[in-house]
Amino acid sequence: MTALEVSILWPALIAGVLVTATHVPLGIQVLARGIVFIDLAIAQIAGLGVVCADWLGFEAHGWAVQVSALTAALAGALLLTWTEKHWPEVQEALIGVTFILAASGALIILASNPHGAEHLKELLIGQILWVDPARLPWVAAAYALLLLVWFSFGDRIGRVGFYLLFACAVTASVQLVGLYLVFTTLIVPALATRRFTRHRLAAAYALGVTGYGLGLVTSALTDWPSGPAVVWVMSGLGIILFAGSPRSAAPVGHA
Repeated sequence: MTALEVSILWPALIAGVLVTATHVPLGIQVLARGIVFIDLAIAQIAGLGVVCADWLGFEAHGWAVQVSALTAALAGALLLTWTEKHWPEVQEALIGVTFILAASGALIILASNPHGAEHLKELLIGQILWVDPARLPWVAAAYALLLLVWFSFGDRIGRVGFYLLFACAVTASVQLVGLYLVFTTLIVPALATRRFTRHRLAAAYALGVTGYGLGLVTSALTDWPSGPAVVWVMSGLGIILFAGSPRSAAPVGHA
C-alpha cells in the first residue's frame, strides 16, 4: 500500500469511526423499538433536502445545503413521531411509504439535472474516500454533542427527542458516507450483538470500527468501490460475531 493510499484512507477511516460512534447506540435503540427502516427514511428525506438545495442553485456542501438537509430530516422525524403516536401498529409500513416517497421525489427532481445520476450515486454510495478532512472536526464536534445528550438523557428524551436526535445524526452521516453505509452502521452492529448480555456496546463499537478499517483496506487492495466494500466486510464480520455469540436473550435499551 502506497503512502498516497494511506493518506487517503486515514480521513476515510476517521469518518467511519465518527459515524460508528453515534450510530451504534442509536442502532441498538432502533432495533429495540422495531423501527429498523427509520434510518433509510430519514436519510432519504435528508437527501431530498440536499437535492432540493442543489436544484435551487445553492453551492454543494455549503451552509444552505446543510440547513436544507437538516430541516427536511427534522420535518420527517416530526412526521414519523406523529404517525407512531396515532398509528403505532403500522409504523414500519408508514416508514417504508415515507422512504419511497422521498426517494421518488429526489428522482423526479434529478431527472432534469444532467448530473443527476452522479448526484444519486453520491447520495447512496457516498464518497468516503474523498471526504474533506476540514469537515471532520465540525462533524466530530456535532457528534460529541449528540452523544453527550444521548448518554446523559437517552432514557428521558422521549419519542420526540429520540426522533429529532436521530434526524440530526443521520443528516450529517448521509452526506459524509452515503445512505448505504449509514444503514449498515446502524443495523449490522446492533443485530450482530443482540444476544450479548454484557459489553454489548463495546462489541458493537469494535465491529463497526473493524468493519470500516478492513473494508477500506480491502477497497484499496482490490480496487472495489469503498462504500460497498465496507458494507460487505462489516456484514461478514457481523455474521461471524453473531454466530459465535452466546444464545441468550438480548438486552433492551442502549447499554
